[in-house]
Amino acid sequence: MATLATSGLTLPNHLAKGLWSKVQTTAVIPRLSGQTAMMFGTTQIMTFTTKPKAEVVAEAASKSQSQPAFSTKNVVPRKVQVTQRFNEEVQWADEDYQLGVLAAMADAGGEALSRALDLIYYHGINPLTGAAIAGSPAKILDTANVVEVATANADEDIDTAVGLILADGFYSVTGIALDPTYAYSLATIRDDDSGRKRYPELGTGQNLTSFNGLDAAVSTTVSAPEATISGGAYESVNPNVKAILGDFRSAFRWGVQRQVPIEVIRFGDPDGSGDLKRQNQIALRLEVVYGAAIMDTNAFAVIEDAS
Repeated sequence: MATLATSGLTLPNHLAKGLWSKVQTTAVIPRLSGQTAMMFGTTQIMTFTTKPKAEVVAEAASKSQSQPAFSTKNVVPRKVQVTQRFNEEVQWADEDYQLGVLAAMADAGGEALSRALDLIYYHGINPLTGAAIAGSPAKILDTANVVEVATANADEDIDTAVGLILADGFYSVTGIALDPTYAYSLATIRDDDSGRKRYPELGTGQNLTSFNGLDAAVSTTVSAPEATISGGAYESVNPNVKAILGDFRSAFRWGVQRQVPIEVIRFGDPDGSGDLKRQNQIALRLEVVYGAAIMDTNAFAVIEDAS
């Protein structure tokens, strides 16, 4: 079976489904915060700034008002795309010998779209360049709740970060995202007396799904190596993020405003690299439109390693 369908020059359906599965399983955000159905465009989400309080009322006594206060948060759409060029001969070889090249390109593009979700809303960067997104959109790293790695025991720093969020009195802590190196540090903490692992159920920490009652996920998007490239947002001052935790369930809303299409482009100059037909090339493009809103950065805390 050819990798590319002959009618319509589209990838077969099983690749499109596989792509969306990749987006769901690669990004950290979908594992910590449920997706919200969204229509395309800038929308608003209502949020409490002051919650109503109940009142104890004596018999025959008058009842008082407890007035909640609201504000809104804008959900701004972010279109993300991946365009990959390849020679026409690559497609021919892929069709004749079933090399799986185009399938691999689709998977790699899906992973890139997945990482973009975290990189945009955690770090506020353009994944391709590492540069800050124009307009300085709100990002989770804007939170004032920052814990510097202070001990050899990662769990103690996590406890400190949880305390910063709970001190606000408005949010709970539902999830934690960890860089793989920090997850390893957490999983390999040993008891001072016995030398045994404190959390043997974590293995090496790379496949965490929960920790101390929190939803957990591990990804390099937490430390964002994309942002440290030349000209990137962290090129001169790298915050060296090790973990991000907070109220992912209620304080972060996200959704896919448009499903992921896959397009094979044979004509024109879709990426500014020259005319495809003239250069005997084909382009594979994947796009998705995300929408997200951070309800309050105080609902999150960041653990950084200043060393």
